[in-house]
Amino acid sequence: MSNSSSISLFLLLPLAHTRQLQLLHFCLFLGISLAALLANGLIISTIACGHHLHTPMFFFLLNLALTDLGSICTTVPKAMQNSLWNTRKISYAGCVAQVLFFAFFISAEYFLLTIMCYDRYVSICKPLHYGTLLGSRACAHMAAAAWVSGFLTALLHTANTFSLPLCHGNALGQFFCEIPHILKLTCSHSYLRELGVSVFSISLAFGCFVFIVFSYVQIFRAVHSIPSEQGRHKAISTCLPHLAVLFLFLSTGTLCYLKPPSISSTSLDVALSVLYSVVTPALNPFIYSLRNQELKAAVWTVITGQFQTK
Repeated sequence: MSNSSSISLFLLLPLAHTRQLQLLHFCLFLGISLAALLANGLIISTIACGHHLHTPMFFFLLNLALTDLGSICTTVPKAMQNSLWNTRKISYAGCVAQVLFFAFFISAEYFLLTIMCYDRYVSICKPLHYGTLLGSRACAHMAAAAWVSGFLTALLHTANTFSLPLCHGNALGQFFCEIPHILKLTCSHSYLRELGVSVFSISLAFGCFVFIVFSYVQIFRAVHSIPSEQGRHKAISTCLPHLAVLFLFLSTGTLCYLKPPSISSTSLDVALSVLYSVVTPALNPFIYSLRNQELKAAVWTVITGQFQTK
């Protein structure tokens, strides 16, 4: 029997067993990560530099882009390094850091998406109170609450996971350190400790989900009462990017963590994890940019301005 004190490294799941496929995975991850870095970086710099974009909606979008960048930078570089150098190793400390930061950014993203739902609710259902309810100080407090809550949630899960004794080796069935796969290595009698933490996190996530559903019910009721078709279309168009990102986040996360064991397989687990942890953060900025003409115009201005200065 082994335990966490005797393990100095973990073995990650290789994405491929042939050299050609390993290099192909490296190139794919490189392309996706560069696209994510460029797109999210453009959104962050555009919102930060564009004074006309200093509104609650764009402020929360900037924070969302930061979480997307963080989650990509937590998982992808190590997977790329392992594919390039044909290795599976990750140090124990590196695995702890990966779990902590990935859980941190994913949790913060979910809380930010919940706050962005509140922003849309106030904007459409209580437009006269928008400046009061979502002033600069209130937005800063809500964003800080999302980041702090995400970090505390991640810290709780990380501390609990790595305090459990390991009885089943150090080989993980995933291309990055993920809590469910680490728990598979723990002793069977230790699951009760994780159960309490999981119940707390699920309750918190479900509470956010109920708030989101309730808010959008109120939003759609308010939109339905708008007399002009143009007004209804404008109100809905401001919600569509958030709904699309929220659906992508929740659907991929639910499939990844709550799928039935009967349909579970290594290839499916890896495909869902790539979709959830890599593809989704790369797609989010494109979803927001395509539907938001103001943001699209500002991003284009930043890009053309950079070329003109050169």
